[in-house]
Amino acid sequence: MTSTMPRTNARPYTVREPVPAAPPIPLPPDTFGYRVKHKLLGPPLNSDQLAHERLGKPTALAVFASDNLSSSAYATEEILKVLVPVVGVAAFALVIPVTVALLVVLAFLILSYRQTIKAYPTAGGAYIVTRDNFGVLPAQVAGVALLTDYILTVAVSVSAGTAAIASAWSPLAPWAVPVSLGFIGLIAYGNLRGVKESGRLFAAPTYFFIINMVVLLAYGIARMAFGHLPVESARPEGMVPFGGAGGGLLMGAAVFKVLTAFANGGAAVTGVEAISNGVPAFRAPEWKNARETLVVMGSLLGAMFLGLSVLAARMHVAPFSEGTPTVISQIGKLVYGRSAVGTGLYLALQAGTALILILAANTSFADFPRLASFHAGDNFMPRQLTKRGHRLVFSNGIIFLAVAAAALVVVADAKVDNLIALYAIGVFTSFTLSQAGMAKHHITEKEPGWRAGLFINGTGALLSFVVDVIIAVTKFTRGAWFVIVMVPVMVFFLMRLARQYEQEAEALESDVPAAATARVLRRHVVLVFVDRLDLAAARAIQYARTLQPDELRAVHFVIDTDHAERLAASWRSLGLSGIPLEIVECPDRRLTRAAVLTVAADLSDGQTEVSVLLPERKYGGLWRKLLHDQTADAIEREVSKLAHANVTTVPFHFDSRQAAQAPVPAAALRTAIAASPNGHRDRVRAEPGAVSAIGNVRWREHVTIEGRVRSVRVRPLADVAGLECVVTDGTASISAVFHGRRHIPGITIGTCIRVEGTVVDHHGRLAILNPSYTLLSGPARH
Repeated sequence: MTSTMPRTNARPYTVREPVPAAPPIPLPPDTFGYRVKHKLLGPPLNSDQLAHERLGKPTALAVFASDNLSSSAYATEEILKVLVPVVGVAAFALVIPVTVALLVVLAFLILSYRQTIKAYPTAGGAYIVTRDNFGVLPAQVAGVALLTDYILTVAVSVSAGTAAIASAWSPLAPWAVPVSLGFIGLIAYGNLRGVKESGRLFAAPTYFFIINMVVLLAYGIARMAFGHLPVESARPEGMVPFGGAGGGLLMGAAVFKVLTAFANGGAAVTGVEAISNGVPAFRAPEWKNARETLVVMGSLLGAMFLGLSVLAARMHVAPFSEGTPTVISQIGKLVYGRSAVGTGLYLALQAGTALILILAANTSFADFPRLASFHAGDNFMPRQLTKRGHRLVFSNGIIFLAVAAAALVVVADAKVDNLIALYAIGVFTSFTLSQAGMAKHHITEKEPGWRAGLFINGTGALLSFVVDVIIAVTKFTRGAWFVIVMVPVMVFFLMRLARQYEQEAEALESDVPAAATARVLRRHVVLVFVDRLDLAAARAIQYARTLQPDELRAVHFVIDTDHAERLAASWRSLGLSGIPLEIVECPDRRLTRAAVLTVAADLSDGQTEVSVLLPERKYGGLWRKLLHDQTADAIEREVSKLAHANVTTVPFHFDSRQAAQAPVPAAALRTAIAASPNGHRDRVRAEPGAVSAIGNVRWREHVTIEGRVRSVRVRPLADVAGLECVVTDGTASISAVFHGRRHIPGITIGTCIRVEGTVVDHHGRLAILNPSYTLLSGPARH
C-alpha cells in the first residue's frame, strides 16, 4: 500500500531553526587568575595552532642544544679542578688526553642518537626506547634518572651563569642565590609563553655565545701558532693549590684521580639526548631535521671543548677555589689583552658565556615537561602533567621543574661545586639503557643496515656504562650516593602510583555494558531537600517535576521547630501542585545522618531508585561564600554512597549586582553554541555565493554549507548504525546525519568540512541527511 502527499512548502509541524538575531548570552566573566595569565602570557592558543608551534633547525638548535653547548664553558675547568691540586702544572699535559677521551664518548653518543631518532621518529628518548625494548620497570629507571638530571641541569646552569657574571662584576657574588632564582623564573616565564616564543627569546643569546667562542678560539689559536700566546705565571690568592708532578704515564696522578677528572668532565656530553626527546617539536620532516641538528650540535660542542682545553693547557690557566674568576674568563683576558678592543671582546665573551650557561636551563624546560607527559600518559606520574596549558605547552611540567630547581639552588647555595657531584650520573644511566635498548631493537628487527647500527649503539651503551660506573665510584662520597639512592625510591613510588591508577581504571571499566543495561527498578522516588521556601527551592522543585517520578516530595529536617512550622504553613497556603512536604525530626542536629536514614527508608524495599535534589545557591565572591555553610556538600557525599541513591545539585546563581541571575534565553544559547569554545567564530572562506551561512538556511532548501565539526554523536553497537555530527560556522549550527555508517574516516571533532544536501527536520531540529561532503582540513593534533 502506498500513499502520496502533496509537495508543498507548508510545514506539517513546527521545527526549531537557528535564530541568528538572538539576544547576546551573558558569558561568564574571566577569573582573576585567567586575566593575569592572559596579561603575562598573551592570548590563549587554539589547539589547531599546535602544528604552527613547530621549530625550524636554527631555532631548534637554540632551544635543544643550549645545555650541551654550554658544557664547553665549564667542562675544562672541572677537569683541572681535580688534576691541578694533585700533579700541579702536569695537569695541563693531562687535560687534553682526558678531553679527547670524552670527545670519543661524545662522537659515539651522537652516532647512537642518530640511530635512535631514525628508529623512533616520533619520540626517541631514553624512556620510550627502554620501555619498548626492556619493559616498564627499566623504563622508569631511565626516565626518573633523566628527569632528575634535568632538574640538576637547571640548577647547575643558572648557578654557573651567575658565577660567570660575578667573574666580571665581583659585587654580585654575595647575591648569587636570588640572582639564580630570578633567572629560573625568567626562563620558566619564557617557556610558559609557548615553544616558538621561547625559541625566539633564547635563539639570539645562543648564537651570540657561538660567535664569541669562534672569535676567541680563532684568535687564540692564531696567536698560539705565531708564538704570541701569553702564559699565566701568577698564582693569586684563591687559586687552587698546585700539587707536585711525578713521573710515569699519568705524571704521578693516581688512576682514581684521573678517572675523577674524567667523571667531572663528563658533564660536557650531557644534553645529547635532548634532541631525541624533542623530535615532535621539529618541523616536517621531523626526524631528518632532528638528525641534522644533532650533528651540528655535536660538532660545535666538540670544537669548543677541545679548543678551550688546548688554550688552557698552553696558557697554564688554573681554576679558583671559589669558582670565580672562571677558567674561560681567564682565557678571555689573556687572549684578548687589556686594550680597549680586547676589553670589549672580553666583556662580550663573558656576557655570551653567562647567557648560554643560564639558557642551558632552557633545554631542560623544553624536554622535562615532554618527558614527564610520557610518564603521566603511562600512569606513572600525575595526569595533570599531560595537559597542555594556555599557550599549548605542558605548563604544569614547567612549573614543577622551576620549583624543584629553585629549591635545589637554595639548598646548594648556588655553588656549582655543590651540585656537580650530583650531576651527570642520571643522564649516563639513561644513555646506557637507551643505547642498550637500541642494540636490542636492531637484533630484534634486523632492518637494513642493522649490523652497523648494532655496532654503533652497542659501543655507545658500553661507553655510557663505563662512564656511569666511573662517575658513581668517584663521586659517591661527594653526593652521587644521593642520586643512586633516590632514583630507586622514586621508581618505587611511581610504580605504586601506576598501580593505583590501574586499580581505579579496573574498578571503573569492569562490566560497563552490564552496568549501563542493568534492570531498571520498579519505582522512582524524587526527594527535594529544602531548608526554606525560596526561588532556589522552587527551581529545584520545578526540575524535579520534569523527571516524572512515581513519587515526588519535598523534605525538611527540623533543626528549629518554629522555622519548621512557618515553612509548613507557607507550604499549605501556596499549594505547590500537590507536592507534599515531609517534615523529618532531627533532634541531634546531625543533618547528614538524618538525610541518609531518610533515603535509606525509601531504598529498603529493593525496588526503588531514589534521586535526591539539593538546591544549591551559588554566591559570588569569597566573603559571601563564607557567610553560608556547606552542609549540602556533606549530604551529597554521604547519600551518594548508598546503592541506587543519586544526588543532583540544582544551582541557583547570585552575583554582586543582583539578587538572582535570570535564566539565559534559549535563543541566546543557540547563538552561543554556534561559537567556538575559545570565544571566536569558526568561519571558513568560500567563493562568494557558493556557500550559505548556516544561520540563513531554511527547511527543505538545498544548500551548501561550510564549517567546523563541533561534536560527533557515537551510537552503541546494538543501536541502529548512524553517524551524526554538528557543524558550526559562527552564525549557527546544523546536524549532518549519515545513516548506516558508524564511522567516516576524517570526520572528527575539529574537522573543517563542506556539506551539501537538503535541509530537513530531524527530531525537531534542522539537519541534512546523507549529504555529500568534502573535507577541507583535518583536526588539530594534540
